[in-house]
Amino acid sequence: MSGVVEIAVMLLIIGAIALLAAPWIMRRRGAGSDWVPGTLLVTGVSPRPDGVTGEQYVTITGVINGPTVDEYVVYARLAVDVNEWPTMGALMDVMYSPKNPEKWGFGRPPQPQSPNDSAMPDP
Repeated sequence: MSGVVEIAVMLLIIGAIALLAAPWIMRRRGAGSDWVPGTLLVTGVSPRPDGVTGEQYVTITGVINGPTVDEYVVYARLAVDVNEWPTMGALMDVMYSPKNPEKWGFGRPPQPQSPNDSAMPDP
């Protein structure tokens, strides 16, 4: 009987670890390989703080347009450098998941490397 209890406790511990680690793992994944490029039109932004430097939290809302969505409303709270504070009406390049556009981030798709840009030096 004690063997069954030991197995149950081990499964409980493993489940608790998985439950605690899942958000951390999901946050570190970043953009998936199937993400598509789009454009974010900023329709709302929190006020820029005065008298501070460095990164501060900004609340931003806007609409994403891309190959799989049209005027999809998104909302996020992000850490942004005060000198790069977003403005209303700004168009920003984003990447988003075609399955769930709520998963998005700033950026562009990687550009393919041309054969002339090889890392090998000429002899």
